[in-house]
Amino acid sequence: MHVVVAGGGLAGLVAARHLAETGAEVELFEARERVGGRVRTRTVGGHTLDRGFQVLFTAYPAARRELDFEALDLRQFAPGATIARPNHRSTLADPLGDPSAALPTLLNRDVRTADKLRLFRLQRELRGRRWDEILGDDVGTIGAYLADRGFSRAFVERFAAPFYGGITLDRGLGTASSVFEYTFKALSEGDTVVPAGGMGEIPAQLRDRATAAGADVTTGIGVTGLETDPLVVETEAGERSPDAVVVATGPRTAAELTGVETPEGTRASTTVHCSIPEHQRLDTGSRIVLNAADAEPNTVAPMSAAAPEYAPEGRQLLSATFLGVREDDDEALGETVRSALSAWFPENHFGGFETVGVDRIEFAQFEQPPGFRSSLPAVDAPDGPVFLAGGFTEWSAIQGALASGRRAAEAALDTVR
Repeated sequence: MHVVVAGGGLAGLVAARHLAETGAEVELFEARERVGGRVRTRTVGGHTLDRGFQVLFTAYPAARRELDFEALDLRQFAPGATIARPNHRSTLADPLGDPSAALPTLLNRDVRTADKLRLFRLQRELRGRRWDEILGDDVGTIGAYLADRGFSRAFVERFAAPFYGGITLDRGLGTASSVFEYTFKALSEGDTVVPAGGMGEIPAQLRDRATAAGADVTTGIGVTGLETDPLVVETEAGERSPDAVVVATGPRTAAELTGVETPEGTRASTTVHCSIPEHQRLDTGSRIVLNAADAEPNTVAPMSAAAPEYAPEGRQLLSATFLGVREDDDEALGETVRSALSAWFPENHFGGFETVGVDRIEFAQFEQPPGFRSSLPAVDAPDGPVFLAGGFTEWSAIQGALASGRRAAEAALDTVR
């Protein structure tokens, strides 16, 4: 059995590995010079910069199945968050996950005691639900879901909007409630981590596992066309006539290759990677900082506080996320971040602040309104022995990409055999 995989993102690499493990002859073509798709890392001045702010939730079922966590050498963010606005900071965290945060969370006046109790009740409730059951249960938007459960307006504005604005890139909380439940369950049952070498270590590991299984992974050569009768794959290195094809590109390219409708609405983001001197300590530790006042920026993640390897000696790395693609020049965006930090942490002067890099990402996620899964293409939607893999067949997350790769491989094997 000969299978061509178009695309070397997370989904394509997982599909290639599972196909090769069955003895199939697998050729994977990735147009870029490196694998990983939207998950990649670069180094600038000794700083490790992921493309945008990305983290891995270790509770994700597909991540546990497809990744070797120990080999990734994971570094953990502290659970919960620091809520910030000018001249004010407070901590909200699960005291069971971080006992040191129990007293600060109890004394937090930004979030009412009743809201804290609602969070703990929801945490226990979701522990008793299956992962697949959650994704199939949309009852409305995140905002409506929180309101129905009695969460206060103050909780939504000060915590939920910036926190889930960071996860869904939708501070208005119009994303499907199933996404909230799935990610909240993951946050409660596992850790939020990055590999010591950057998020690019995840696709690098998946590539190694695919090639070890026998897949041929080629970068710098993309799939440019596809015919189904007979099955012919056009690549920049010539034609192939496989028994099956797994299209694991981005949704737009997948639509062009297969003619299948894929999600069109997108969520964009801009991440500003900032460096400050090591002596300018921030009392948030390795907790993400939420902007409770506005979205300028929405969140700031203390990357090197969680993963010291992300910054060179004597420096700290912070990653600030804005919603949407910002047209301001890099210097102006950096100044916006520095001004916010100065207001939140007035005890620091931030004189050694530097902007290390900026990522403007037009397609960070596809839109996920209530009921969005019913409009996603099925893995076998294309004509012929052609199968789709990618978050756009599941949901927009690392979990969705990893799970889709395995599903596409299984569908190809079942159909061809």
